[in-house]
Amino acid sequence: MFIIRLAEIRIRIENRYAFIERQCAGYICPGDEYAFSVSASEEELQEEQKNGDFSAAYCESICLYRHICETLPNYNVFLMHASIIEADGNAYAFTAKSGVGKSTHTALWLKNIPNARVLNGDKPLLRVETDGSVTAFGTPWNGKENWGENISAPLRAICFIERGEVNSIRRATQEDAIGRLVHQLYLRGTRASVNKQLTLMDALVRAVPFWVLSCTISDEAAKVAYEAMKYNGQ
Repeated sequence: MFIIRLAEIRIRIENRYAFIERQCAGYICPGDEYAFSVSASEEELQEEQKNGDFSAAYCESICLYRHICETLPNYNVFLMHASIIEADGNAYAFTAKSGVGKSTHTALWLKNIPNARVLNGDKPLLRVETDGSVTAFGTPWNGKENWGENISAPLRAICFIERGEVNSIRRATQEDAIGRLVHQLYLRGTRASVNKQLTLMDALVRAVPFWVLSCTISDEAAKVAYEAMKYNGQ
């Protein structure tokens, strides 16, 4: 067993395999106090293994993060499937349907935006603060590229990526944002957990501007997105 800190919340991991301890190495913290603990049963691991040719150790990591994300809404924290880049002290989230090019666009930002770095490439956490603002946090679950750091930053904007023949960006309406956003959240767990996540989603929509980027795979796409979201955001 060991304790990690995610979104400033201490969580005890009751693990069977060493894989997750190595995965979480940058998030392990000293001490015995924790807010809650998670574990995965043998039955859960066997069920998860039916989804692909994965080791039991890898499946344990998936199951444990699932339990974490089902509990975190109690602390005003929730998972969003997105790639988040930190630049100039702010976080910018990008999300898209599978295969559209979220990782490709992330790489374009790293290439073209000065001092940009990946906060998390796949499964970051968002926390709604008491003043209504939103903070993005890195996690050890950061996608196949393994892009991410144990850092946090205020969330400046969220961008939905679409393929296009030219690079253009527009503000999304609240209705459009909600319709797209709901597919990028982890709306599972108890009814109370799901309801709390929907409440947090509503707070997110009120707090952060949403954009729709139609883009090609080009350096210009990153520059168009950054300039719009940085200078025409909140």
